[in-house]
Amino acid sequence: MISEEQLQDWRGAALRVEQEVGKAIIGQQGTVRLLNVALFGRGHVLLEGDVGVGKTTILRAFARAVGGDFERVEGTIDLMPGDLVYHTYVDADGKPHIEPGPLLRHGERLTTFFFNEINRARPQVQSLLLRAMAERTVSAFNKEWRFPHMTVFADRNRIEKEETFELASAARDRFMFELRMTTPTDPAIRRSLVFNPDFHDVDELLQRVSPGILPWNELNRIGSAIQHAVKASEALERYVMDLWDATHAPQKFGVHVDGVDMNKLVLAGASPRGMMMLMRAARVVAWLDGRTHLVPDDIQAVVAATLGHRIFFTPVYELRRAQIADALVKQILDSVPTPR
Repeated sequence: MISEEQLQDWRGAALRVEQEVGKAIIGQQGTVRLLNVALFGRGHVLLEGDVGVGKTTILRAFARAVGGDFERVEGTIDLMPGDLVYHTYVDADGKPHIEPGPLLRHGERLTTFFFNEINRARPQVQSLLLRAMAERTVSAFNKEWRFPHMTVFADRNRIEKEETFELASAARDRFMFELRMTTPTDPAIRRSLVFNPDFHDVDELLQRVSPGILPWNELNRIGSAIQHAVKASEALERYVMDLWDATHAPQKFGVHVDGVDMNKLVLAGASPRGMMMLMRAARVVAWLDGRTHLVPDDIQAVVAATLGHRIFFTPVYELRRAQIADALVKQILDSVPTPR
């Protein structure tokens, strides 16, 4: 059992992770907080954004702060599933060798697995990653390899569409969060990014981040303790169930999006897994705020990141997902009565 004092100590460490990552990143406080929520909620994250906004930098900063072993894979069209599992080479004597690949070589010490530009990888590669994310195991070399402490962070380039493979619905549902990382709009931050040379050398920036802040091999235990320590009232449970219903039939709650036939919009609402992820994330938000009970703000803070990619539209509207999804989630939050 983990005591309240230990939970408070861990909370201090979690907040320090955000502070350390903030030494390498500016103007992305919301993204940093949600990445931290996913880490302690023991969920995987898909990060989307324009080219050059710092997606890779923020994920590398988190990996350095968390500690444990880190592995990175570049998504390319010629990447095959076996490339994640084994590595082949010929030595100086001309003899072939096979060694564990990037997913296996660290064994149970693998803590952060970063898949860069996941939408450039073929569906077969994405499918292998799905199993690794869901079960944290892979069978290879006549044995089962386990990586119980692994968190997968993937990013997706939303600009380029050539030679890319969009993630299937089942793949996206495995990610706790789908975060959209945008270019900062604050003039002072934009000026610093452009004119301050400190932000031009990523490797030097990352050296500012203190390494190995957390006992990474205890993240599962502390994540479980957080879930059991933070409670929800009956009124809040009803609120969450109403939100779930609204993802399936928004028109029943008076939700309206301009230019959309609400009776023909939703093909499928949030899955049970999606709602579980919502509650896991909300409890971590409450914990980071120093509370042992949930309030509506905790739920609302993670609804868009957790459920936005889990509401599937009919084909005529799916092509406009980028415009419709955010508006729909906002209207659901505005329309479903909030408990007081």
